[in-house]
Amino acid sequence: MKTTTLAAVGIYSAGTIMAFICSYFFNLAMTNSDQYLALVGVIMADGFFGVIAGVKREGFQTFKALKVLKTLVSWIILLTTLLMVEKGFKGTSWLSETVLVPFIVFQLMSALKNASMAGFIKIEALNSILDKFDNHKGERN
Repeated sequence: MKTTTLAAVGIYSAGTIMAFICSYFFNLAMTNSDQYLALVGVIMADGFFGVIAGVKREGFQTFKALKVLKTLVSWIILLTTLLMVEKGFKGTSWLSETVLVPFIVFQLMSALKNASMAGFIKIEALNSILDKFDNHKGERN
């Protein structure tokens, strides 16, 4: 009887701890859902167009398609870590934006290039868009 009670207490304690951890991450994700959605959106768009462009160039390669998921999971873990640091330490609210904005810009440019290689965007439109990113270099000939 005593063993059954101790086992029940252990199970309830583990359940309580897991519920606390899950609710913490749920609240963190829901509070910052826009950042998570932006991150997932640009990675998936780049991956989608990249896989289509890759199929047209060299055929479907599972490793390259799975690389999209690896990138997605890695950046979600990084974003979660950054948001936990921001939440834990006052004055670090700039951290996630500083790290993620350059990544998102490069992913968007990669998605545009992949969409062009896949045939969804004309090369002239792509060049016009990319020229606006670095117009300090002058006009393209």
